[in-house]
Amino acid sequence: MSSKTPSPLDQFLCLDLYTASRVVIQAYGPLLEKLGLTYPQYLVMSALWAQDELNVKDISEHLHLDSGTLSPLLKRLEAAGLVSRTRGKEDEREVRIALTAAGRALQQKSGAVSEGIGCILGMSPAEAQKLQKKLRALVGRIESAKPV
Repeated sequence: MSSKTPSPLDQFLCLDLYTASRVVIQAYGPLLEKLGLTYPQYLVMSALWAQDELNVKDISEHLHLDSGTLSPLLKRLEAAGLVSRTRGKEDEREVRIALTAAGRALQQKSGAVSEGIGCILGMSPAEAQKLQKKLRALVGRIESAKPV
């Protein structure tokens, strides 16, 4: 009989968070494939479905993505005909992102993603909201503890 001694990694909350994030994102893969989107593209599209026409800075803040990650992603969405990018009239550094007709139409098909991931997670909406509230509180505490 073998007795397994706990690994020091068993105490790493960061490993559990990383693993959970990775497997949840992987679970989205087959659902998003039907929409022709990657997970980061889906996040951008979801932000735009909630509020069409956002500037890049707003999307970056909503999704916690830096511009180096966001810019090529937005270019690919534009090339796919799902969004348009326009420069600000008063400030050319500002880039506004808006849904195209095709981008809006894709929202109709996206409901299956939420339903599918809900089934995969096996959580009630109340359980998911409770977990989400705890995760957001954790992120908030970590961000407020960062040195300025």
